[in-house]
Amino acid sequence: MTSAIEALEPLRETIRRYDLTARKSLGQNFLLDLNLTRRIARAAGDLSSGTTIEIGPGPGGLTRALLLEGATNVVAVERDPRAVAALSELVEASAGRLHIVEADALKLDPTSLGPAPRRIVANLPYNIATRLLLGWLEQPDAFDSLTLMFQKEVAERLVAAPGTSQYGRPSIVVQWLAEARLLFEVPARAFTPPPKVTSAIVHLEPRATPLFPANRRQLEQLTQAAFGQRRKMLRSSLKKLGGEGLLRGAGIEPTARPEELSIEEFCRLARAI
Repeated sequence: MTSAIEALEPLRETIRRYDLTARKSLGQNFLLDLNLTRRIARAAGDLSSGTTIEIGPGPGGLTRALLLEGATNVVAVERDPRAVAALSELVEASAGRLHIVEADALKLDPTSLGPAPRRIVANLPYNIATRLLLGWLEQPDAFDSLTLMFQKEVAERLVAAPGTSQYGRPSIVVQWLAEARLLFEVPARAFTPPPKVTSAIVHLEPRATPLFPANRRQLEQLTQAAFGQRRKMLRSSLKKLGGEGLLRGAGIEPTARPEELSIEEFCRLARAI
């Protein structure tokens, strides 16, 4: 099986034959370096059981790597019909281990794609990456792990600690629902065409239960209000939610600023609303 995949033509030739030029409207930047894609695949851990889900495979650079690293059941979700056609030869070479679903990932429930344990490994379209992640974390027990590529600045926000300039709404909601680690950076020159930003791989393992008790919608409402005016004191930015009374009731100094509060303190505020 591996030799059939390794015998496939270079990805640049596949792109040429299928006129698979990257489209900005689809957020496409193709990763063709097999050494790099295999490193990403290995970062996802054991791929030998359950379902490995890839979003936006394009010509199949990461898809090839997942198969070469031992994935036994890969389901690749692709909305571009050109890419679906280009992947047909890889499907044949995979000997039944690769399945293509032509669909919009934003409108698809990944849990319908195959049995657990499920993991998502993807070079996400940057224009919808955070939306996809937050949607997947609505079902924390559905996935064992998520190994995802983001713009570096987005990746840094996801793993940021309190007191840093990157700490904000995504940091709190994502870390409340999952353990998140930034693994390594991917330079722009590794892509075709090269984006204008550096990228980074983040590995997330959803928590069985959120880090602290809180209602997600209230926590999101709270962090939106707080970080929507992050330079202001919380007694001002949270005025519509209870302001100084809310803060004192939760044991938090009204003059504090949002980046100074821990996730536990935000959860305490959310419970107090």
